[in-house]
Amino acid sequence: MLSQVCRPGFQPFNQRLLLWAQSTALSRSHPVQTSTVRNVRSWSNIPFITVPLSRAHGKSFAHRSELKHAKRIVVKLGSAVVTRGDECGLALGRLASIVEQVSVLQNQGREMMLVTSGAVAFGKQRLRHEILLSQSVRQALHSGQNQLKEMAIPVLEARACAAAGQSGLMALYEAMFTQYSICAAQILVTNLDFHDEQKRRNLNGTLHELLRMNIVPIVNTNDAVVPPAEPNSDLQGVNVISVKDNDSLAARLAVEMKTDLLIVLSDVEGLFDSPPGSDDAKLIDTFYPGDQQSVTFGTKSRVGMGGMEAKVKAALWALQGGTSVVIANGTHPKVSGHVITDIVEGKKVGTFFSEVKPAGPTVEQQGEMARSGGRMLATLEPEQRSEIIHHLADLLTDHRDEILSANKKDLEEAEGRLAPPLLKRLSLSTSKLNSLAIGLRQIAASSQDSVGRVLRRIRVAKNLELEQVTVPIGVLLVIFESRPDCLPQVAALAIASGNGLLLKGGKEAAHSNRILHVLTQEALSIHGVKEAVQLVNTREEVEDLCRLDKLIDLIIPRGSSQLVRDIQKAAKGIPVMGHSEGICHMYVDSEASVDKASRLVRDSKCEYPAACNALETLLIHRDLLRTPLFDQIIDMLRVEQVKIHAGPKFASYLTFSPSEVKSLRTEYGDLELCIEVVDSVQEAIDHIHKYGSSHTEVIVTENEKTAEFFLQHVDSACVFWNASTRFSDGYRFGLGAEVGISTSRIHARGPVGIEGLLTTKWLLRGQDHVVSDFSDHGTLKYLHENLPVPQSNTN
Repeated sequence: MLSQVCRPGFQPFNQRLLLWAQSTALSRSHPVQTSTVRNVRSWSNIPFITVPLSRAHGKSFAHRSELKHAKRIVVKLGSAVVTRGDECGLALGRLASIVEQVSVLQNQGREMMLVTSGAVAFGKQRLRHEILLSQSVRQALHSGQNQLKEMAIPVLEARACAAAGQSGLMALYEAMFTQYSICAAQILVTNLDFHDEQKRRNLNGTLHELLRMNIVPIVNTNDAVVPPAEPNSDLQGVNVISVKDNDSLAARLAVEMKTDLLIVLSDVEGLFDSPPGSDDAKLIDTFYPGDQQSVTFGTKSRVGMGGMEAKVKAALWALQGGTSVVIANGTHPKVSGHVITDIVEGKKVGTFFSEVKPAGPTVEQQGEMARSGGRMLATLEPEQRSEIIHHLADLLTDHRDEILSANKKDLEEAEGRLAPPLLKRLSLSTSKLNSLAIGLRQIAASSQDSVGRVLRRIRVAKNLELEQVTVPIGVLLVIFESRPDCLPQVAALAIASGNGLLLKGGKEAAHSNRILHVLTQEALSIHGVKEAVQLVNTREEVEDLCRLDKLIDLIIPRGSSQLVRDIQKAAKGIPVMGHSEGICHMYVDSEASVDKASRLVRDSKCEYPAACNALETLLIHRDLLRTPLFDQIIDMLRVEQVKIHAGPKFASYLTFSPSEVKSLRTEYGDLELCIEVVDSVQEAIDHIHKYGSSHTEVIVTENEKTAEFFLQHVDSACVFWNASTRFSDGYRFGLGAEVGISTSRIHARGPVGIEGLLTTKWLLRGQDHVVSDFSDHGTLKYLHENLPVPQSNTN
């Protein structure tokens, strides 16, 4: 139930808060830096949603994707998160951002609690300022001079700093939460408050009452009076940890309050298998009880009481008590503004603690297997790779009944959930499998001279020869929707090009993908490279996969334009090859054939309107209006039930329907078509360059000169003359299959087959050659002679 209302026009940390902060002791030693505050995201940019939150406590979440169901959440802010780099004073920008995120979750109906550090740092800043003022006054009275000399500041005792800083820290939190119409309450505790049964019940009751009233409790150890930590003891059969620091306090609080999720924010990304910053240190995505032996802990952070080892012990204790835990970085400027909300949304942030180990390998392990398997695949003879693909083609035929049975399950489960075009893509048939097998055999035939082909040979100097040869790109991640036939096609292309492969299919094709992947690995096993092709079956979101830049070399999305755009946006440091839209054009010239034009328009638009190579915009030369050719095209479209949208110029010729198109950059993906009028072939080209997506363009004309002008001047991946746009396809091009169609201007454009999955490396063979021999006073000279390239090549 929501009892608070957000302020849609609010700008976080606004002028009132700045004026308040400047009136405190904080501003006397270090003025508020408004540049820091600008990093905080605007409240109005965050969606205000209500989420269904209900689950029985007692068992932690098994997977990240379940975290969105967390009802009660504790956020622990480490000293390094709330403290400035100089360890004296607070990081106001980070604090404001954290408060904003906590407020967002609170206003979704969740119950939020904060465990915060920072009182010592705030107090240290205030006490240092007071000491400086006091010393300067005494020195001025003693010397009679106003000039200040260097003054040594004594070491400040932590308890005194906490006493001086606690009130200011709480006032700061209160001012920040007030901006979101949320009330906060302070609770200071010591270990005795948990050790004494009566105090423990009182604390529990207070916290529950605050949560009931939609108030955010802000909990901190009472560092001004905190006694030594009590030894661990047994309380009501539960293994209890002592409150030694805020990590153990947060864990203790989370279990006591039966919290669903504990988020521990520190100054590192999470838990690493070796100290962060050391060579080969890898972030552990998911940590399981019993894995401690595989981790080497480093030193503590620059501030605070507990290091990573203390955090892990506290996290495991909370996990045992039924609370899920995530340890993440709360200081990174690029992610700290949304780290808390990202964790609750189930995104792959930090280290997630889980008691349930997955049955299969993690996606990181699959990536490693794909890389090592791909490297072994690349060292096979071309005939061996070809044999694997031929065997896969045979398996598709031999196991046809099993494949169709699995596909039938997918279709039954998808009935009523998927649109008809997606159902059509999902469906497999005997004819589709036969076509698949034929395509795979074409790939096998063309793979004989792919990897290791010599492209260039140069004699650099005497007995020093250089070769440029083709090699695999590395590990490919191919993400595809609905179409299970994509799996063997892409696998065959990866095998032929010697690449490791990670496949992520849609859940709607899970049964089909599973059997097809089993058959693919069976084919790979004949030469011991089974692990080169991996099917990602874990719950990793696409956005999380796109962050694996150390495991993946190229991402190829195959699906809707929205999927491609999402992947292009999510990819962090990994190249994406694909097209975001398929806005294909056909220009019907004034010298076009009547019969050809109508036939080509029908095939391009109506044969498969959901395909990315289907026609979306028809450009008509102005001279053809009100001619038999134009009438025949319009009649055909009417018979095929194609909805027509008029471009601005075409609409000017009409007295009534169709209405003018809203946008000339529309991919309809259905029986809809935009018609526009142009005055010349040059105007058609200009229109394509302005509104097209560089996919596929067609000219229909009987004038060869006009056609060649169009072919040479249109800058798209595929440009045709008197041919349907639907020919833009790897199978139809004779490539056997395609991993996708690229509209980018990288090494591969159009339908991408084996050649598009290769890069090159340089091989230099010498005899004790050194660069100094080629200096002005050296004994050797560069020749740079081009040498003949062998016509055929094998590994």
